[in-house]
Formats: sequence, structure tokens, C-alpha cells
Amino acid sequence: MRHEISLYIQEIQDPRLGFVTVTGVEVSYDLGDAKVFFSVLGTDEERDVSSRILAGSVPALRHSLGRKLESLYRIPTIRFVYDSTPERAQRVEELLHRISSETVPDSAVPAPRDEGPVRKTPGKSSRNGKRPGKASQAGS
Repeated sequence: MRHEISLYIQEIQDPRLGFVTVTGVEVSYDLGDAKVFFSVLGTDEERDVSSRILAGSVPALRHSLGRKLESLYRIPTIRFVYDSTPERAQRVEELLHRISSETVPDSAVPAPRDEGPVRKTPGKSSRNGKRPGKASQAGS
């Protein structure tokens, strides 16, 4: 269904429609309702105009889905929902890039402490706690 909706949106011949991406579709269990999540590349105004165009295209979209998805016994009521996830992801990426580009002076980073050599307990194996080189004597 997501693919068919994406194809339908590409065919809309309205020059005011922004670059719309269908990010997901949630369909109710009984196929009565479908939420089509979308994002729009552009300004808030372009997003609002695109939202209105998509909402106005719902009757024709349902008709198109009815022809293409004949196996569905019911074509759901469609509601377009703006998905701000891509914008939020871009904002997080920008913040991470800004953080990584800030350099920390060497004097601000503490030098590693020298703990000295690591000591082992003499006569003990670090694996099983038994003395190395001594075979277990059975039957003694």
C-alpha cells in the first residue's frame, strides 16, 4: 500500500506540491483506517500547502487504490499525518557534527595514570584457579 500511495503522489500534477516522501503507513486491523505519514522538503508554508493538497487528493487516491489493490476487500479511510522525524534526525545530526568539530585542548584532557605493572598471584592460573603444570591425580 505504501508503494502505491507513493506512486500516486508522484502523479499529482500540482506545481505547489513540495517534494513529498511517504515515511510510513499504519493500517488498522479491520482495514477501516490508514494513517499515511509523510515528510516534505521545504519551508513550513510549503509543508502546509502540501498537506492541504494531499488531504484534497484522498477521494481520488482511494479510488486508485481500489483499482490497483483488488485483493483488499475494503479500502481504508486515509488520513495524511506529517512526520517530523526526518527534521528531528537532521537537527540531531547537525548538533553531533557541531560537537565533533569543537576541539578540546590537550590541557583539558587528563593524562592517563600509570598504575604500574600488573601482578599475578604466584602459582595460580588465571583461568581455573589451579596450579599450572600439576595434573589432577585421580584415585589417590
